[in-house]
Amino acid sequence: MSPLDSEWLCLPAPAKLNLFLQIVGRRADGYHMLQTVFQLLDWGDEVRLRVRADGDIRRVSNLPGVAPECDLVVRAAHLLRNQVGASPGVDIDVIKRIPMGGGLGGGSSDAATVLVGLNKLWNLGFDEDRLAGLALQLGADVPVFVRGRSAWAEGIGEVLTPLALGARWFLVVDPGVHVPTATLFQAPELTRDSTVTTISGFLSGRSTGNAFQPVLAARSKVVAATLEALSEYGSPQLSGSGACCFVAFERENMAHEAFNHWCAGDPRRARTSVVARGVDLSPLRASVQGWGVAKR
Repeated sequence: MSPLDSEWLCLPAPAKLNLFLQIVGRRADGYHMLQTVFQLLDWGDEVRLRVRADGDIRRVSNLPGVAPECDLVVRAAHLLRNQVGASPGVDIDVIKRIPMGGGLGGGSSDAATVLVGLNKLWNLGFDEDRLAGLALQLGADVPVFVRGRSAWAEGIGEVLTPLALGARWFLVVDPGVHVPTATLFQAPELTRDSTVTTISGFLSGRSTGNAFQPVLAARSKVVAATLEALSEYGSPQLSGSGACCFVAFERENMAHEAFNHWCAGDPRRARTSVVARGVDLSPLRASVQGWGVAKR
């Protein structure tokens, strides 16, 4: 079935984990230079798009605390339309599963899915490089979702080298703490001069950790307690600037056993935890491969 056979085009907006993250310097414009590994997941939000004949761009879902004009999905639609001058409108509906402020890239992924989906719905024919260039205007981690491959990232997160990370499963836990990323980036105790490493250094296990983890753990008792509790199942890590934490497993059954033990008798933990599979090719990328997008 074609993705356009129904009135709504329904597309995945996958979450990501940062398997490693360090800051190696700062640009003259204040942006931090980093090295990280983006692991895409087979779990995340869902974005639904429907063409409007009147040219309006409307977010039809409610997102508490985020005005439509400030929402990255709305900004993505306007950014794309500004490239062509005129286009049909669109209704945008986002089914949220990825917690906001959790370091899992939910807003960025939603925006990337809007760019990719509207490129098809509006028959623009932009290639991947052009869409990724537009994505960077929305945020440093939006391009990785447009390109749809797990990757080693440098620069401010936009210089991407695809990585084949292999199948792994993750227990991902949301402690329920909303972390303002800008605040953590300004933290005086944040290490900003880590030694530059390499992809081989990461793959060999010499490069590990997350520069934000000790900072956030010291500032949030909830995050610190979550990391401590998860240490029963492996080596817990923070994703991005947090607050979501995760533990990696080599086999799916091990991840589900840890999930069941973690959630036993605790409905709140069951609602705020998930087992997700790491993928080299994102569900979004897989869903659009047969669209035959031409270069423009």
